[in-house]
Amino acid sequence: MKKDAEVLRYMRERRKGTKQELAAARAGMSVKTARKYERAGRLPSQLKQPRTWRTRPNPFEEDWPWVVEQLQRDPALQGATLFAELCQRRPGTYRPTQVRTLQRHIAQWRAQQGPEREVIFEQVHVPAERAQSDFTHMSDLQVTINGQAFAHLLYHFVLTYSNVEAVRVCFGETFEALAEGIEQALWQIGGVPAQHRTDHLSAAVRHLPTDEQEAFSERYQALMRHYGMQPTWNNAGIAHENGDVEQSHFRFKEALDQALRIRGSREFSSRAAYERFVQDLVRNRNLTRAKRFQQEQAALRPLPRLPLAPCREVHVSVSRFSTISVLGKRYSVPSRLIGTTVLARLRAETVEVYVGTRQVLTLPRLQGAATHAVNYRHVIWSRVAQAWRVCPLPLPRGLVSHTHLPSGLRCRCRKHLPQHADRHYVRVLHLAATISESEVETAIGLLLEHSQVPTFDAVRDLVRVPQIPALGQIHVNLQAYDQLLSSQQRRSHA
Repeated sequence: MKKDAEVLRYMRERRKGTKQELAAARAGMSVKTARKYERAGRLPSQLKQPRTWRTRPNPFEEDWPWVVEQLQRDPALQGATLFAELCQRRPGTYRPTQVRTLQRHIAQWRAQQGPEREVIFEQVHVPAERAQSDFTHMSDLQVTINGQAFAHLLYHFVLTYSNVEAVRVCFGETFEALAEGIEQALWQIGGVPAQHRTDHLSAAVRHLPTDEQEAFSERYQALMRHYGMQPTWNNAGIAHENGDVEQSHFRFKEALDQALRIRGSREFSSRAAYERFVQDLVRNRNLTRAKRFQQEQAALRPLPRLPLAPCREVHVSVSRFSTISVLGKRYSVPSRLIGTTVLARLRAETVEVYVGTRQVLTLPRLQGAATHAVNYRHVIWSRVAQAWRVCPLPLPRGLVSHTHLPSGLRCRCRKHLPQHADRHYVRVLHLAATISESEVETAIGLLLEHSQVPTFDAVRDLVRVPQIPALGQIHVNLQAYDQLLSSQQRRSHA
């Protein structure tokens, strides 16, 4: 069959008055073929009739009713799954290469008789109308700090019109992390959009009691009122309704991974160094959106006079164990506070302890499954006093939560000094608290390298005890000041 272009060329020649034989020769066809298309007055594609017959028998004709029944029962079934089931039901009937044939048949059935599918409508974004935010886990990037895996999340905030973004490192999907992330992002971009959209924050509230969940919602509403934003949520399980930030998660993590590969290392000396690296990446990505951000920035509403700095306040009593319990987490505090009722202000990463209106302590906030944090400096003085009266002394769990001393120290003491292990261990901690934790750690490392038991006496002999310098009487000569004053007076009189 000839192509449409050849017949069109023949028709153009005939309209010019060219004879039929010459026009057919110029179009590359015989006179008989040219005469057929000229009489029909239609192109080859218009004369072609759709094929209504099969060129080969349908190998699935016998089992096709069963396949349709399965698809009607569960439309999510895939062709490969149904083909594997058919092969088990009727061994030797089908060849492995026929899976593609079944997949084509299923695709045609779904297009003609399958269930209706959800239609995704294109979103039209308006400058300063909406911001979206969410948390994303970063463990898969395998970032390390000082050789230790840095397990963290990022709070990700995106303006939907310009795609300008802001991120904040955090360690849990808590209200405080959400609020601090929103505030940092708004003050960073310098304005407030009309709406803030997020998911249902199920990870942040699902473990809370019912009254706590209601309080969470009230605090979130108060934050939105402070900034004059309308809070909106996407429907549960419908990820595309928060699509901008979900896509930004993927793109940002991909860009961060590439930046780490260019850097040649995922190791950082400190958290601050890693955060600078992340913020530099955010700034460079936002530079490519400067044109649209200028349009959006002009439409953003002004920020309030001051940030809200939201935190949760809980009044708790210090127990006789020198600890406080805040939202099911237990923290040690200085023993002088035993019996005192203190105010604990929870922020994303810290717990601030107040006595009256004065802040007396700042503690790292426990994240995840951790339930206790005991700083040995808070209780070591009492433990030392008890160690002299009782031996062996059972140590409380978590006594060394905030020390860099080797974790195997206590085990080594118990192995070689079973009757006095806890006494030596407590006295070594006391030495670290009174002299220098770093020097005690160095001394213990030297002893362990030489296979020596790190007893209190052995550690003390290696630690440099600071000597208080003797200060003599100081004589001050004031003649130089008298000369200076007299010279200034002479200048003023002159």
